[in-house]
Amino acid sequence: MKKAPPPKIEGVITRGTTGINRLRRSDRWIVHNRTIAHALNNAADPLIVDLGYGARPDTTFEMASRLTAVRRDRRVIGLEIDPARVVESRDGVSFARGGFELAGLTPVFVRAFNVLRQYPEDAVDSAWAHIQSGLAPGGLLLDGTCDELGRRCAWVLLDADRPLTLTLAWDPFDIERPSDIAERLPKALIHRNIPGEPIHALLSAADRAWATAAPHASFGPRHRWAAALEILRAQGIPVQPARRRLRDCILTVPWHVVAPNP
Repeated sequence: MKKAPPPKIEGVITRGTTGINRLRRSDRWIVHNRTIAHALNNAADPLIVDLGYGARPDTTFEMASRLTAVRRDRRVIGLEIDPARVVESRDGVSFARGGFELAGLTPVFVRAFNVLRQYPEDAVDSAWAHIQSGLAPGGLLLDGTCDELGRRCAWVLLDADRPLTLTLAWDPFDIERPSDIAERLPKALIHRNIPGEPIHALLSAADRAWATAAPHASFGPRHRWAAALEILRAQGIPVQPARRRLRDCILTVPWHVVAPNP
């Protein structure tokens, strides 16, 4: 029987900037997220793909190590569209060439960080759909963006059908107000931070809550942000509670709260 040809690689080569521990905030969130843990623990094959890991696979190895706490037998494959960036397998992590088609793999979890940021906004839906179509049953996609040092991060968690949540995460000592994170919003939202759009309304509400929580500033920015989150909840914004004590400032909301206007 003739062997089937490999799938056509979908996507374009991007800058590939990376850095050691750059994605630590999202890694910490991933490890403690119940939806992701449920998907991994119920998968027959706990295959994880790190899509577009960049010039060096440091963050792929870091994610693989941290996800051992969720499922020890997880398999991690890093995919890069640039063949020059594909490295030899080591330390239990494999690497291959691939793009949005996921090299024909069917992972239960895909992380794509700082990939779509370099694409036009109108390419996001089709890229999401392409990746989603390759997920294993119950699979999830995390599309994220961060700054060069990983101090300001944002990501969208999606299942095979739709976006589920938006998360904003930042170093408590790196920003003056929550809306400073706007420059690192995912591509699906970064151009929507204008009056009349839901993401602008959320960031504005977060700034007001942060200002109202100013009396807590003497206890430190983490304590102040915890107070600001309670203010947001009291206003009816469905802020998801943290599952543990966090070293980062985190804001997670259901996607419908920030979904762009048509």
